[in-house]
Amino acid sequence: MSSRKFLRYAAAAVALALPAGPSVQAADVIAEWANAKAPPPPQLKPVSADPRTTALLILDVNKPNCAPDRRARCFETLPHIKKLMDAARVAGAPVLYTFGGGGTPSDIADPGLAWREGEVVTARGADKFLGSDLEKRLQDKGVATVIVTGTAVNGSVIGTSSGGASRGFKVIVPVDCISGDSLYIEQYVAFHLANAPAISSHTTLTRADLIRF
Repeated sequence: MSSRKFLRYAAAAVALALPAGPSVQAADVIAEWANAKAPPPPQLKPVSADPRTTALLILDVNKPNCAPDRRARCFETLPHIKKLMDAARVAGAPVLYTFGGGGTPSDIADPGLAWREGEVVTARGADKFLGSDLEKRLQDKGVATVIVTGTAVNGSVIGTSSGGASRGFKVIVPVDCISGDSLYIEQYVAFHLANAPAISSHTTLTRADLIRF
């Protein structure tokens, strides 16, 4: 036996003779939940929206989805959404509404946000593009950018924003015009939209007062 082969056999024998070390269990997110720290917040950017190619989407701000006694965080966003709606109408940008949670157009949470004829999209689920004519209606109007507002952030907002980005639309999300059941839910959706592959490159986070038509 050559000396080189002998050394290999000897090393293998020593390794087998050594006691096995303690097993190491891979960490998981649940086991380390308390150790997680929130990253720095995404940067908000000013937006110049061309009313000829930009549409405002107002998603599911109807009762009982959005009421002060049930979902106060949603109700508190309504003045900001109304500000954008008024600016979009003055500029001539299209405005489109959806109504969720069993609500109908007559259940709008604030009469000041009332829809007009031809502005209601019949859509269910989180991504309002799925199973509806939303994409066609936007394309027919020459829309390339959508401003997504409404509730719930972990449903309609994240679903429609992601759906719009994946279809090639530029997506603007004013963080003071979206809401969820808790601050944490809003935080994780904002982080996702600002960092998710193939979504973040099409998405801009902003505030209502940073948007100009």
